[in-house]
Amino acid sequence: MNPINWDDFQRVDLRVGTIIAVDDFPEARKPAYKITADFGPEIGVKRSSAQITALYTKEDLLGRQILGVINFPPKQIGPFLSEFLLTGFCQHDGSVVLAIPERHLPNGARLA
Repeated sequence: MNPINWDDFQRVDLRVGTIIAVDDFPEARKPAYKITADFGPEIGVKRSSAQITALYTKEDLLGRQILGVINFPPKQIGPFLSEFLLTGFCQHDGSVVLAIPERHLPNGARLA
């Protein structure tokens, strides 16, 4: 593993957002959802593709706060443009457990 310094860490813009829409993504190679999240007035609404269908239903996700990396460049995933990276932890079986704030925070709050 390559060590990073504080400046490297600060370049990663991790923000709290609230999921406001979850749609199926049948065109994806692996099961995934299209996630729409509100990151507050400074950043706005962004969309992402997320392979989190093993542990979460659409109903589980709607209204949930998440942590997203918002300063990656947009990535084209088939017909869909992903604008942020939804963060989570991979389990041994490949399923993903979301990284979420422990308490409710304002949308757009930055990880410190």
